[in-house]
Amino acid sequence: MDYKKIKAAAENYKADMTRFLREIVKNPGESCDEKAHITRIAEEMRMLGFDKVQIDPMGNVLGFMGTGEKLIAFDAHIDTVGIGNRDNWNFDPYEGYENEEEIGGRGVSDQCGGIVSAVYGAKIMKDLGLLSDKYTVLVTGTVQEEDCDGLCWQYIIKEDKIRPEFVVSTEPTDGGIYRGQRGRMEIRVDVKGISCHGSAPERGDNAIYKMADILQDIRALNENDAAGDNEIKGLVKMLDKKYNAQWEEARFLGRGTVTVSEIFFTSPSRCAVADSCAVSLDRRMTAGETWESCLDEIRALPAVKKYGNDVTVSMYNYERPSYTDLVYPIECYFPTWVIPKDHAVTNALEEAYKNLFGDERIGTAETEAMRKARPLTDKWTFSTNGVTIMGRNGIPCIGFGPGAEAQAHAPNEKTWKQDLVTCAAVYAALPTVYCK
Repeated sequence: MDYKKIKAAAENYKADMTRFLREIVKNPGESCDEKAHITRIAEEMRMLGFDKVQIDPMGNVLGFMGTGEKLIAFDAHIDTVGIGNRDNWNFDPYEGYENEEEIGGRGVSDQCGGIVSAVYGAKIMKDLGLLSDKYTVLVTGTVQEEDCDGLCWQYIIKEDKIRPEFVVSTEPTDGGIYRGQRGRMEIRVDVKGISCHGSAPERGDNAIYKMADILQDIRALNENDAAGDNEIKGLVKMLDKKYNAQWEEARFLGRGTVTVSEIFFTSPSRCAVADSCAVSLDRRMTAGETWESCLDEIRALPAVKKYGNDVTVSMYNYERPSYTDLVYPIECYFPTWVIPKDHAVTNALEEAYKNLFGDERIGTAETEAMRKARPLTDKWTFSTNGVTIMGRNGIPCIGFGPGAEAQAHAPNEKTWKQDLVTCAAVYAALPTVYCK
């Protein structure tokens, strides 16, 4: 490969990529309302000469380039969160802005910039004759990720019957290569009580008081250390090889956490004892933790065992219709995943990047110092579609994408034009490096 030609081709498409990104995000595209985004992306794919462009029944857009044996996918979720308090924005979140270096607007970093670089990366492969009989490229613009990470890819794998050799997640990586993330799940704890008149609370059984005991144990699970004299050993124990066979990757990803995110109750009135109480738990999981282990951990807490059959610990389900009105139920479980540091996919992406841009992350004057202070290969803080691609289905997944994690869900969201160029170049080179 001529890496100089790849870099030049990507640079030459900077204006086209900027235009394309701004045209996507000028329309709101929150989860379950992504039709305008999908329509615009499909239009660009067809205009650039993709061999096949289809929109599946869930509403994901799938663009294929080439006819080779191995299927190599580049994924970008194209839904966004809302804008929050409009007063926190210094510009119109959908009209956005651009200057010499930046593009502003809701979704430019998280993560419509990724689809732009992936679409043009495939175009560069075609322009430079890089497509071969060894691989076909699939670029996916996927829906509902902000609502339910990975649901789209569960549908693509199980219903569309598409299973790539590997997938590059184009979520923002601050110029780095990311090889994993902590998982998460959404847990519900329900406690039953018996109501009575508030003037004589001893006649009832207050569910809120029971929950208060349980919440102290949940807090201890998050905050305690793993000392032998602790009845409740903290989640930090999973960083210790004594408790976790996957302790090395757990240390790479970071420890798991648990916190209460919502609380609910029922009571006949404000003058009565509460007869039920429930909480939602946000559980972040590191390597070596599973949905079964996380539920069992809550069930084993002393206060939960104390109240016996009055306590139910369960996992939430997601059943919201896509913009096409398709309902595809799934558990709210988003597994931890990490691709080994010496995996063939990791090696190929690192080689493609280093041949193009060297051994360090690159960026603009605003981002370069922060990026160079971090290792080239690292991990995400947040969650991605990799939870299903690799976490549920074992398909190798790795991350490299334009933009910054810190811009995700924030007001005044922006990305950098150079990131679009950098990523398009790396995407164009990667399949040939992998298939050599």
